[in-house]
Amino acid sequence: MKRLRATLKILLISLWTVGIEVTLHVGLLFTLPSPRLAARWRSFILKTWSRGLLIICGVRCHTVGDPPETPFFLVSNHLSYVDIAVLGSAVGGVFVAKAEISDWPAVGFLCRSVETIFIDREARREIPGVMREIERQLSYGRGVILFAEGTSSAGASVLPFRPALLEPAARIGLPVSYAAVSYQTPEGEPPAHLAVCWWGGMPFAPHALELFKLRRIDATVVFGDRQLQGGDRKILANELRSAVLNSFQPVVDQDDL
Repeated sequence: MKRLRATLKILLISLWTVGIEVTLHVGLLFTLPSPRLAARWRSFILKTWSRGLLIICGVRCHTVGDPPETPFFLVSNHLSYVDIAVLGSAVGGVFVAKAEISDWPAVGFLCRSVETIFIDREARREIPGVMREIERQLSYGRGVILFAEGTSSAGASVLPFRPALLEPAARIGLPVSYAAVSYQTPEGEPPAHLAVCWWGGMPFAPHALELFKLRRIDATVVFGDRQLQGGDRKILANELRSAVLNSFQPVVDQDDL
């Protein structure tokens, strides 16, 4: 039964992604003359794709607080590739993501189409270009979502935030919004820190297959009730990490890892 559930989800995700991709490019034929309109169309497509993906995967998303209004710069903790759909369904926008996602089947192609900002986090020479792209997307009235930890975790806590990509916000005094994401699985299912969170050396394909076998996933997103800003990126990173940590619901106890 679980294998059949996973197979059906993979099929539906593939069909849904292809349909969304076609819709995206048809819409771009009419919106490309206006960069701002095209950017808003891409954000709408990402939100629509994300919401459909959550339905297919049985993810029930509980939102606490109000999502930021565009344009925004939003930072969040990072637990899983599922975070993209969870946050994308709530705010749309454009993600700053690690470069290898661009090579993922189907998902990578769609991410490139909606202008996801890819970065090799180990190549510091890419940071100036990424900062320019963040500023460009904000100028189009678009939201930018950053996983400031730089990697995903098991969800016992929130890792330290990397300050480098907060430079655009610090340089112009941009208010930064924040959110905390957490997951639970139903009783009798594998625990969320193993079945949903994607961390350490977990290979992607086997992990995704096990995730698709779950009958339900409960996701919680807590949006901060204020924005933070400051001229020092390191101080800003620490303040944002503390704010996210205060809103975060641990997925697992540190002693259980």
